[in-house]
Amino acid sequence: MLIAQISDIHAAPDNDNLARFDQALAWLEQLSPDGVVLTGDLTDNHWLEGYKLIADRLQQQNYPSWVLPGNSDSRYLMRAVWGEKTWALDAPDDALHFVHNAGSFQLIGIDSTVAGQDYGSVDGHLEWLNAQLSRADAPPSLLFLHHPVIASGIPTLDATRCRGLKKLEECIHNTPGRLLAISAGHVHRPVAGLFAGIPAYICSAVCPANPLWFGTEDVPPVEKSPGLMIHRYVDHELSSHFVCV
Repeated sequence: MLIAQISDIHAAPDNDNLARFDQALAWLEQLSPDGVVLTGDLTDNHWLEGYKLIADRLQQQNYPSWVLPGNSDSRYLMRAVWGEKTWALDAPDDALHFVHNAGSFQLIGIDSTVAGQDYGSVDGHLEWLNAQLSRADAPPSLLFLHHPVIASGIPTLDATRCRGLKKLEECIHNTPGRLLAISAGHVHRPVAGLFAGIPAYICSAVCPANPLWFGTEDVPPVEKSPGLMIHRYVDHELSSHFVCV
């Protein structure tokens, strides 16, 4: 399976981020993925028309898509555009979780957003996640969410990463071998690390990147191209690729 991940479009009437999203989709046409996961921050300022434009673009593709909210998104507007059946009906607290079982491989999405906050949390959602991982027929899984579980080293963004991580670590240890990797967004930079002994990634952004800034006086320049990830699962092995388009 080839699963594309696109994150942080931040579409708004006063920017060209929808054109950058088009650029990413055009690149994916050459790859013909089996699906794409959008890991949040689709629009700015709850732009309803932006959600409609993104949904329309996704419907034109020859592969399915799964969508998660980020801290800049509106769950209410996303439900209005995509419909209730887009997400798991048994998710707690009206969270926009998803699960897709492809037989030998499973995609799981956790809605990590916290109303009115920039930081994320998995608190209250781990019982649902554990149920997806613990089923007798559950295949190896790739977990997506908006807020990263690893530190990027960028001080302002690490202050808003995911919370409830100790319990998430326990969930992973209690279901050994079921979770292959975790991939998030939010930071607008590509990052790779480890969490609970498994690979953890932060996807590049469609919107302009943040600088690789570790709190120093000098701020390095940033790349200008939209970015995405490709997750490849073949012969029981997962590899993940950062791509600039």
